[in-house]
Amino acid sequence: MINKLASKIYFFIFRAVCAVKSSNNNVDGNFKAYQPVVIRGKGHVKFGNKVNIGVINSPLFYNTYAYIEARSNDAVISFGNNININNSFSVVSEKSITIEDNVLIGYNCSIIDSDFHDLEPSNRNNNTQKKESVLISKNVFIGNNVSIFKGVTIGENSVVAASSVVTKSFPSNVVVGGNPAKIIKTL
Repeated sequence: MINKLASKIYFFIFRAVCAVKSSNNNVDGNFKAYQPVVIRGKGHVKFGNKVNIGVINSPLFYNTYAYIEARSNDAVISFGNNININNSFSVVSEKSITIEDNVLIGYNCSIIDSDFHDLEPSNRNNNTQKKESVLISKNVFIGNNVSIFKGVTIGENSVVAASSVVTKSFPSNVVVGGNPAKIIKTL
């Protein structure tokens, strides 16, 4: 009896905590949230089928929410089908970020397509940053604590090792890792 009551209380708290908070009116498709998700920005966010955000066995592990922002009017963030994203994920776009089908993303990963601020002190507040699209191709596996930056394409079936900083593109069927990431192995 106590276990059933505890289970019901946990489920109620879990569902309340895993709310989706969105100030973005341009969201298409659905996803399952196993941790709270915040969706912001003026751009377009698209979800395919079977997109899971957070881990059901540890919904509040590592951080309290996933953050998705299509910041500018022209920005597009597109999630394909059958994508599993671990906790503490963030993706911020000012141009376009595409995550294709069958992608696995570890916890505490971030993907951005802009510098957001110029390095030159006199231009830092002048929206002159460089923006370049990001593409995560089909069947890619991204490990924990990975950062992927503007202009990067990760080829099909590739693996990005944990704690990598990805600043350039890589072909299909490779394992990359390090800071900055480089090819470690061909699959």
